[in-house]
Amino acid sequence: MNPVTPDQLTLQRLYFWEKTAPDRIALTQPMGGGVTRDITWAQVGDEVRRMASHLKAQGWAPGSKIAILSKNCAWWLMSDLAIWMAGYVSVPLYPTLAPGTVRQILLHSEARACFVGKLDDWASMKPGVPADMPCISYPLSPADAISSYEGWDAIIARNEPLQGEVMREADELATLIYTSGTTGQPKGVMHSFGNFAWAIATGAAAVGMTQQDRMLSYLPLAHVVERVLVEHGWLYTGMHVFFAESLDTFAKDLQRARPTIFFSVPRLWVKFQHGVHHKLPPAKLNRLLSIPLIGGLVRRKVQKALGLDQCRFAAGGAAPMPVPLLAWYRKLGLPVNEGYGMTENLAVSNLTLPGQNMEGTVGPAYAGVDIRIDAATGEIQMRSPALMQGYYKEPELTRETFTADGWLHTGDKGHIDAQGRLHITGRVKDLFKTSKGKYVAPAPIEDKLVMHELVEACVVTGANLGQPLGIVMLNAEAVERAADPTQRVQLEAALAQHLNTINASLDPHEQLKCLVVATNAWTVENDIVTPTFKVKRNRIEDAYAANYERWEASGQPVIWQGN
Repeated sequence: MNPVTPDQLTLQRLYFWEKTAPDRIALTQPMGGGVTRDITWAQVGDEVRRMASHLKAQGWAPGSKIAILSKNCAWWLMSDLAIWMAGYVSVPLYPTLAPGTVRQILLHSEARACFVGKLDDWASMKPGVPADMPCISYPLSPADAISSYEGWDAIIARNEPLQGEVMREADELATLIYTSGTTGQPKGVMHSFGNFAWAIATGAAAVGMTQQDRMLSYLPLAHVVERVLVEHGWLYTGMHVFFAESLDTFAKDLQRARPTIFFSVPRLWVKFQHGVHHKLPPAKLNRLLSIPLIGGLVRRKVQKALGLDQCRFAAGGAAPMPVPLLAWYRKLGLPVNEGYGMTENLAVSNLTLPGQNMEGTVGPAYAGVDIRIDAATGEIQMRSPALMQGYYKEPELTRETFTADGWLHTGDKGHIDAQGRLHITGRVKDLFKTSKGKYVAPAPIEDKLVMHELVEACVVTGANLGQPLGIVMLNAEAVERAADPTQRVQLEAALAQHLNTINASLDPHEQLKCLVVATNAWTVENDIVTPTFKVKRNRIEDAYAANYERWEASGQPVIWQGN
């Protein structure tokens, strides 16, 4: 049984803030053109209750699935709450999915309806939504969705609020979180209300999250970290949540929110670093930071420029954070804590402790989480009260994901040091063997490879080759420079030097034969990265494997894809 009290459950938290802080601002939503809308807890409660009344009136069986297809916005959170209050189960979809994946998830989950919200490319996604599926649009939905479906405001205007305090029990299914997955088809991870309640109570205690905190919601709410940290952190503490408007306004959105807690994925932390270096070259920044008094002023100025001058807890996760990147932020006076977890355990497994330098580890386990290392395989296994109920309609796959005694197979390799801190050394299945019979763990090499100002993402691969290969995707600025032949030669020289530096730090069997520069961007849209920017290794193999032997035999240190 999940060790949570009824007042910690999701809907009970909404009822609490409705009653105790009705006039406090709960959400701030950008409406376009620099205009924002503040929404109080009383307004959240009223709109949720009216939408719940509408959903309940449809007469669907309790536990029916309702989908949410939208970028982050106030109506996303209110839709989730309305679905739960009406007695149903929510199914979030990433707002960047291909239409085939949209259709697959809607059909597999047996969704009865779908909220179609704020989207950048609705025209390409629309074919994935069955024509006969009832849909509801948001005020910020694309024009075609607004004209095709009844809108949120019209529905709440004609429905009375659902009365009373609907109770959803701890063991009831709350949501299906379809994993973005770096391999295979998405799986519907089943989580209960008790799972969420325990996860956020545990996480909030570790972070010291309070009602005075502010967060900017910008990573997809369909992702487990945003769902737990932002949505349930908001409900648990009553803090103020701001929403990002768009990629173009992201810097201004950060300035507007001035978050006190900020989570990002490694690729974005790298982008922030590159942005700082673009304005203040590394050598000059290091020199300024080393000067007493001036160093402090520079730190505060850079933090303010990032919109993180009031951030008291910064965190990274969803993929490994390179140690040099963590060291750079610490030197900047913005230490980044690293978290570890999975969709299957609501991302609550391990976290480095604030105020302590635990770089190179993901810290100790959260209170209430058990971790062990399988002696035979080196796999990290864990258990906690936030473990999923299983994969929806996949009993065999569910059984395979747990050990006989109920521990979760994480698929990650690692070890626990004498201080109880977990070190992740790679994926059990990512290990590959070269033709010389030597095993290579790609993740530690990738951590070194990505730490160059030209590189935005990378993969180390090469099963059955004599030596591994590195494949890199350049950042947008470097791609522009590469169009000029003279600058392209300079880029090649810089990458060749980076290759030499990395190889000097590796064992002979790990050393990269060459760097291949990908000329096509790796995006969510072309299905090479997940919505949290993790590279899908199987898609890299599909795209490039036919060239591996030719690249290895070329004798060139840097190769441009297509050459």
